[in-house]
Amino acid sequence: MAHLGTGVEYALHCLLLLDQPLAQPASSRDLAELQGVSPSFLAKIFPKLEKAGIVAASEGIRGGYKLARDSKEITVLEVIDAVEGRKPLFDCQDIRGRCALFKDKPPAWMTSGVCSIHAVMLRAEKTLRDELARTTIRDLTKGVARKAPDGFAEQLQTWFADRVDTREQTRVVALKKPKARHRSDEN
Repeated sequence: MAHLGTGVEYALHCLLLLDQPLAQPASSRDLAELQGVSPSFLAKIFPKLEKAGIVAASEGIRGGYKLARDSKEITVLEVIDAVEGRKPLFDCQDIRGRCALFKDKPPAWMTSGVCSIHAVMLRAEKTLRDELARTTIRDLTKGVARKAPDGFAEQLQTWFADRVDTREQTRVVALKKPKARHRSDEN
């Protein structure tokens, strides 16, 4: 069975955060720092989500990502397919036709129709994909909201706002610093 990578988990957690009422878009770096995950790895995930129409990006010091559409319209399956690509859960190698008893000439009864192992895996994949297609980011957000203490959403808003303010202050200070003189400037 194929394995869903950590990129899917990171993406889903980020989308839950973006489903909060933030004052401005959130940068992938801030989302990574908030969650204690790799900023460079997360930066590779967001273009995939953007290409899939799940998030929208804006540039600049106040730029970042926001959901491209309402979270009740974004399914977990869409996120998985965006991050991982649409891959089957089971990659049948059709080994039933390799039985040594038949010396590379398996009888029709052995290879006709769908392999029973592959058939059960196809049914399982359909069930899983159906459930993932039914579950939205909003569904997950509601689950988190039921567990979160009062004031958590406000803490998130403040944290993200402070990050933007810090970036702006750093930029202003950098712009005010005199540039170092080079020898070529002296001549």
